[in-house]
Amino acid sequence: MPVLAPDAESETGIPKSPSEARPAEAMEELEHTCPQPRLTLTAPAPFADETSCQCQAPHEKLTIAQARLGTPVDRPVRVYADGIFDLFHSGHARALMQAKTLFPNSYLLVGVCSDDLTHKFKGFTVMNETERYEALRHCRYVDEVIRDAPWTLTPEFLEKHKIDFVAHDDIPYSSAGSDDVYKHIKEAATCRSAWSCRAFSAGFLFPLCSGMFVPTQRTEGISTSDIITRIVRDYDVYARRNLQRGYTAKELNVSFINEKKYRFQNQVDKMKEKVKNVEEKSKEFVYKVEEKSHDLIQKWEEKSREFIGNFLELFGPDGAWPSITYDPTPSAPAKGETACSPCPGGAARHSRLAFST
Repeated sequence: MPVLAPDAESETGIPKSPSEARPAEAMEELEHTCPQPRLTLTAPAPFADETSCQCQAPHEKLTIAQARLGTPVDRPVRVYADGIFDLFHSGHARALMQAKTLFPNSYLLVGVCSDDLTHKFKGFTVMNETERYEALRHCRYVDEVIRDAPWTLTPEFLEKHKIDFVAHDDIPYSSAGSDDVYKHIKEAATCRSAWSCRAFSAGFLFPLCSGMFVPTQRTEGISTSDIITRIVRDYDVYARRNLQRGYTAKELNVSFINEKKYRFQNQVDKMKEKVKNVEEKSKEFVYKVEEKSHDLIQKWEEKSREFIGNFLELFGPDGAWPSITYDPTPSAPAKGETACSPCPGGAARHSRLAFST
């Protein structure tokens, strides 16, 4: 977007400074050459000292309303967010996502404080500064990472990086002897940026603005302190876990006695696990036996009912099997036979077996 150089006259010919007229010079247009937001995610975000904004065009003042309406492609809104970002988690990523999407055309700069500064004002960190820098570079919402960011924002820092707005949650951040290190940014109600202030003092007119602080929302239930608290609370569990994974007691800063205790507890846990597995297998075996026994009993009952039914069908009162009866009346001798005939067919017959059906 072409703009007038600071020493040029306005289109109406009125000098920009009401206090003194500047010499008439040819109107000079300067193009914005600010770094553009990342369009692809095939590489990590660059560091500020590798791609610092060398744009010579003056950064005209933007209100929040103007920034939300959108700016020209070559003039992205430069939004700044800072922090420690130790144990980078979803709460950090969500805050950066909010900062990145505040305006349609945003360039997100993220400042990360060094180890020395953090240890001095906040305390010891789990990750060192290099690890924290790299974590931010690989966040998709970040366009540029500023190493060794200041604890408190200064006009010189804002001017150097041509920052339009500062994004942070609205909760007061007490540190370094201040009730809120962002208080001076939140209460800004005149010139919004350092270069605007200096331009105003040099005689250039800039309209008043409502400040450069834009609040974001914190993510409840997740924070670096919460994660560290979980680790400290379950320290023994994690120490035993890492011993099992091959870390030495020296690496874990564990005493000789605690090492033996943890290893013994690991052995006990292994035995418990084996017993548990045996119990589960035993229960499974008993269940299979019970299931098989139930099937066998059911089949036996079915066969028994079948056998009893067949028996009753054959031998019951109404059965089809011939009934055997005894007739005590002697049978009469056949013609030509005597009662005492010696022939086999003339055997004495004192009784007759009669079969009736």
